[in-house]
Amino acid sequence: MKVTVVMDNSVSIGLGSSFRAEHGFSMLLEHASQKILFDTGQTDAVIHNLSLLQVHPSEIDALVLSHGHYDHSGGLFHILQHGRKQYPLYAHSDIFTPRFSVTKDSRHFVGIPYVKDQLTTLGVDWQLGKEPREIAPNLWFSGQIPRRTDFETGDTRLVTCCDEEDSPDRIIDDISLYYVCAKGLVVIGGCTHSGLVNTVSYGLELTGSKRLYGWIGGTHLGPVGTEQQTKTLDTLESFQPEFVLAGHCTGFPMMAELSRRFGSRFTPAFVSASLEF
Repeated sequence: MKVTVVMDNSVSIGLGSSFRAEHGFSMLLEHASQKILFDTGQTDAVIHNLSLLQVHPSEIDALVLSHGHYDHSGGLFHILQHGRKQYPLYAHSDIFTPRFSVTKDSRHFVGIPYVKDQLTTLGVDWQLGKEPREIAPNLWFSGQIPRRTDFETGDTRLVTCCDEEDSPDRIIDDISLYYVCAKGLVVIGGCTHSGLVNTVSYGLELTGSKRLYGWIGGTHLGPVGTEQQTKTLDTLESFQPEFVLAGHCTGFPMMAELSRRFGSRFTPAFVSASLEF
C-alpha cells in the first residue's frame, strides 16, 4: 500500500510553488494494482496536483468520499470532467444532507456543492450505504461509525437546516478506510468527525486487528474543545502506533502537540507527503 497526499491546507516549503494547497483534503491510495482517490479537495486544484504526481484522472479506478463537506467533495466534478469514464464511488448514503457552518456573525453552506443527478450524468456509479464492505483486498470501507466515547463531542459550529431551527450536525455520514496488514491496522480518515478514538476502536473491532499500526488523515482536533483534544491524544498515545500522518483539520497547534508526543513517528500530511507500508 502506498498513500500520497494530493490535497491539504499546506505545502511543504521545500517544494516551492509547484503544488497547490487549499482548505481541503484528498489522498491517493495505490494498492493491489488499483488507484483509489479518497476525497477530492475543494476545487480543480486536485487536477493540478495529480498531474504533478503524474496521475491522470482516467487512471483512477475508484473514488471514496469520507463525508459530504465541500472541502472533501468540491473537486469531484473536475475529476469526472477530466476522467471521462464511469467510477464506482463509495460513500455513506447521507452525504447529500444540507449542512451549514454558523458563527455569531456568519452562516454559509458547507455541503456538497453539486446535486446528485449532475454527478451521476458525469460518470458516478454510486455505491452508497451505511454498512462496512471490503472495496479492495484487505481495504475496508468503514460504513457508519458508532459514537461510543463521551468526550468526542465534535464541532458545535456545524449544523443541519430544519423547518423551524437549526440542529447540531452529527455528521453521521463520516466514514474512514481500514487497511489490514501483517503489522496491524492502518486507519485512513478524512476529517474523522466520528472521533478519532471511536474510529480506531471500531476499526479494531470490525477487522479483528490486535493493534493500531498507523494513523493517516485529518483528525478535526483543531476546532474542538480542550478536553476532547487532550483525551484523544492521550488515547492515541496508548494505542502506540508506529506512524501518524496527520493534517488538514488537525490544525498547527495540534500538529505541534503530535510532534511533541510522537517525535519522528509523526509526519505532517502536507501536499505530496507519502508513505508505503
